[in-house]
Amino acid sequence: MNYAAIRHRCAFTDCYAVSADEIEVRLTTGKDVESAVLIHDDPYISHGGPWKGKRTEMRPLAELEYTRIWYARIKPPFKREQYYFEISGEGETVVLAEDRIYKPDEWEREGRMKQWFRFPWLNSADVFEIPAWAEKTVWYQIMPDRFRRGDPSRPHSKRLRAWKDIRHIVHNDFYGGDLCGITEKLPYLKELGVTGIYLTPIFRSNTHHKYNTADYTEIDPDLGTEEDLIALVERAHSLGIRVMLDAVFNHSGTDFFAWRDVVEKGKNSKYFDWYFINGEKDFWKEGAGTHDGRYYSFAFAAYMPKLNTNNPEVIAYFTNICKNWLEKWHIDGIRFDVGNEVSHAFLARLRAALKTISSDVFLLGEIWHDSLPWLVGGEYDSVMNYPFLQSINDFWLDRTLTSRDLGYALGRIYTMYYAQVGRALFNLIDSHDVMRAYTRCGDLDIFFQQLALLMTMPGSPCIYYGTEAALAGGYDPDNRRPMPWDDIESGKCDDIIAQVKALIAMRKNFFCGEGVPAFSYDERFPRLIRYAWKTQAGTLEVLLNAGTAPVPVPERTPLFARKCARGLLEPNGILILS
Repeated sequence: MNYAAIRHRCAFTDCYAVSADEIEVRLTTGKDVESAVLIHDDPYISHGGPWKGKRTEMRPLAELEYTRIWYARIKPPFKREQYYFEISGEGETVVLAEDRIYKPDEWEREGRMKQWFRFPWLNSADVFEIPAWAEKTVWYQIMPDRFRRGDPSRPHSKRLRAWKDIRHIVHNDFYGGDLCGITEKLPYLKELGVTGIYLTPIFRSNTHHKYNTADYTEIDPDLGTEEDLIALVERAHSLGIRVMLDAVFNHSGTDFFAWRDVVEKGKNSKYFDWYFINGEKDFWKEGAGTHDGRYYSFAFAAYMPKLNTNNPEVIAYFTNICKNWLEKWHIDGIRFDVGNEVSHAFLARLRAALKTISSDVFLLGEIWHDSLPWLVGGEYDSVMNYPFLQSINDFWLDRTLTSRDLGYALGRIYTMYYAQVGRALFNLIDSHDVMRAYTRCGDLDIFFQQLALLMTMPGSPCIYYGTEAALAGGYDPDNRRPMPWDDIESGKCDDIIAQVKALIAMRKNFFCGEGVPAFSYDERFPRLIRYAWKTQAGTLEVLLNAGTAPVPVPERTPLFARKCARGLLEPNGILILS
């Protein structure tokens, strides 16, 4: 047996509360392990005698490339549980305790002081809970400047490009989209099946993307007014659509009042410690990068100085900012830009304050990697699932990868976090920070395969504006082309949009719930992706042929099909059955 592959860490990682009366215990082993038993009971049940424990067979949760993950759910009647594992494989059985692996005779040696695993107490306040609505939401990401000009008479501070002019887009281009334009197109989004919109920053800034905020209290005049935002939220809510705003608290813009004061007064500014400045003089050089370390900034961009979110004053200021957003505008969620660089102390204070105002507010972190430290309770509800996007991209990019490789990658993603986190992971296949899905795929059939995967996996799927019309776009800033309304309204995109609608409708009818999809593999067709998914409305069976030869499939009435007829799923085809 491969002892090195066996691992378990109790506190808040491999043993956690699923609900107020149930815990889940996970165990990782090598693939040579054939069975795992959880031996458990209340730590005080023996009343001074030998503690024995009850036996619960563990079940496989996911298979990864070199390991297997097992799990069991138990309901401790007295809210606490003590346990260890009995692991069998390759003709031997061992015991895993907190300190090490034991042979059975070692474990049972008289007088041994055993180091059990222990879940100390199931406090209801420690149960990780997400807003129930979030896991059922189909999101739509909008960059306001690029979505729709709703008020062409509005004076604009910047020269605007013609809406259909997409030649050589650069970072200082403006197209004039606004909040009124979003409100105008909410019925379109409702018909598409969208139930949540995520707006990139809307506060005063001198860039089109507005991630260098100058004033967190003022809607950028080029986008509209506070009244326009209130009207947008009210209209969205009337259509059953939630609204999430973007919070840029890792850094400010250089026009933010605190930074201006620091530039003017240096060390004498009362806001000096709001930033990470490594010298009292000559730290501000407009236009230059910060590779010399004179102060810290986002990605060495001088115009985005990094805020010190360890500072209690900074924490208090931005907590009040968010409280005002909730109380004045009744938004439903907040997405935190560069969410892995903001301090944990800041996020804990902020969450406590916001959940007091609205227990249902959805807090989303922008994190591109394993995010467990932010998802064990007390900080974010979910994170942007970039590992999901990257795994999907790499599978279609590298044709030497098999469906097993993809299954292992997705299994890893859905076992990194608590089961309830997986229900609301913010899944995406493109965004304003990466190449657009259609351009990256280079093929409409593969594009739809990736969309089908997005809509049939656990989590909360998000569509980037224009993706429903297969909008093209390379790397930033080309991935921020204006929305192709002329093509959409002329009917040129009808077939593509109709299929996206069908996938979204299927997603809403067969809401996925939690867990890890059960992948199955056929060695004859190594790039046939096939998985079953138990949903609240029945079991979905998804087949995606990413190979080069047709695959025989069941001849049943499909929920969704593409390139599939007479019992054959063609290369790049999709078949979804119930």
